[in-house]
Amino acid sequence: MTAILFIVFLILLILGFPIAFALGLSAFAYLLFSDIPLMVVPQKMYAGIDVFVLLSIPGFILAGNLMNASGITSRFIRFCNALLGHIRGGLGLANVGASMLFGGISGTAIADTASIGSVMIPAMKKEGYDAPFSCALTASSSTIGPVIPPSLPMIIAATLTGLSVGKLFIAGIVPGLLLGMGFMVMTYLIAVKRKYPKSDRAPVRVVAKSFFQAFWAIMMTLVILFGIIGGIFTPTEASIVAVIYAIAIGLWVYKELEWKMIPAVILQSAKTTASLMVLVGFANLFAWIMTVEELPQWIADKMLSLTENKLLLLLMINLLLIFVGAFMETIAALLILFPVLLGVAVQVGVDPVQFAIIMVFNLVIGLTTPPVGVCLFVASSIGKISLEKIAKAGLPFLIVSLIVLLLVTYIPAVSLWLPGLFYD
Repeated sequence: MTAILFIVFLILLILGFPIAFALGLSAFAYLLFSDIPLMVVPQKMYAGIDVFVLLSIPGFILAGNLMNASGITSRFIRFCNALLGHIRGGLGLANVGASMLFGGISGTAIADTASIGSVMIPAMKKEGYDAPFSCALTASSSTIGPVIPPSLPMIIAATLTGLSVGKLFIAGIVPGLLLGMGFMVMTYLIAVKRKYPKSDRAPVRVVAKSFFQAFWAIMMTLVILFGIIGGIFTPTEASIVAVIYAIAIGLWVYKELEWKMIPAVILQSAKTTASLMVLVGFANLFAWIMTVEELPQWIADKMLSLTENKLLLLLMINLLLIFVGAFMETIAALLILFPVLLGVAVQVGVDPVQFAIIMVFNLVIGLTTPPVGVCLFVASSIGKISLEKIAKAGLPFLIVSLIVLLLVTYIPAVSLWLPGLFYD
C-alpha cells in the first residue's frame, strides 16, 4: 500500500504536477486501495490548516505585498548601493544587502527573487556583470529571506511542534546574517577576479538620505520581532500589526501606495495564501497516511540502527534533506519530514530549536538547486538565460550555503546563543 502512495507521487512529480496536487492525488490513490473511508480527506485537510498560528501567514504575505507595492524594493536597493557601490562589485553587494533587508519584510525567497531580481538583474547586466552571475547571485541571496525573520517556514515549523515562533525567529538571525556576509565575501572575490565595475563613493548625505528613505521599512521587521519577543502580541496579532503598519507607511509616508491599488494587492495575497493552505492541507493528509503506515517510526529506527553518533546522524540528515530539497517544495518537505526527523535528532541530544533552523536551512538550499529550484526558474525568466547557466554560476554561492549549514549544524551556539539571551 505504501508503494502506491510513493509511486503515484513520484510519477506526478515527473509529469510536472504542482507539488500540492501530487501530494493530494497520491494520497487519494492510496485511499482508493485501502479500507479507509474517503471522508478522511476533508477531515485531515481541515485539521492541517485549523491551527491558530497559521492565521499569521496571510497577514505577513499581505504586509509584504503592500510594502512591495509601496516602492520598498527600490529604496532598499538605493540604500545598499549608496553604502556599498564604491567597492569592487558594489552592485552585486547591494543585491545581497537588499535581499537581506527585503527578506525581513517578505519572509519568502520567491518574492525576494522576483522583486529584487526585476530591478537588479537588468541593472547588473547593463553595468557589465555577466548575466549568469547576476541571476545566480539574485537567486542565491533570496534564500536569506526564509531564514531571517519573519519567516513563513519558521511559522510552519512552530505549528508542527509547538515551539515558540518568536524563539525560532530569533534563532534564524545569526545564521541569516552569516549567510548574507558569506555571499558578500564570495561576490567580492568573484568581482575582483573578473574586474567587475565599481562606482564613486557616495557622499555621506546621500547615504544618510537613502537610509532614512528605507528606515520605515526596516522598522517594520523590528516592530514585528520585538513585539513578539516582548510578549506585546502573538505572531498572529503581529501579522495584523504589520498589515496596518504597511498600509500607513505606503499611503502617508512613502505615498506610492494608493487606495485603488489595495484591492489588487489583497487579491494577489489571497491567491498566494489559498495555494499555500491547499498545500498544507494535502501535506497533512499525506503525513497522516505515513503515520498510519508507521513510516516515521520505521525511518527513525533505520537511521538510529545505522549509527547513534550525533555528528554522523546529523550529517546523514543533512544529506537526506539536501536531496529532498532538490525535488520537493520547502514547505511540503517541512510538513512531511520535520516531525519525523525531529524525533530522531532529539534522541541524540539535538536541541529542537537548533534542529528547526537546520531543517529550514537545508530545504531553502533546494530553492537554488536543480531540478525543482524555483528561485532559479524565476531568475532565469527575468534574465532570459538558461537554467543550466545559472546553476553553474551559482556553484560558488552553493558552497557558501553549505559552509554556513555546517556551522549551524555542528556549532549549536550559532542558532541558540541569541534566543538564550531573550528566553533563558
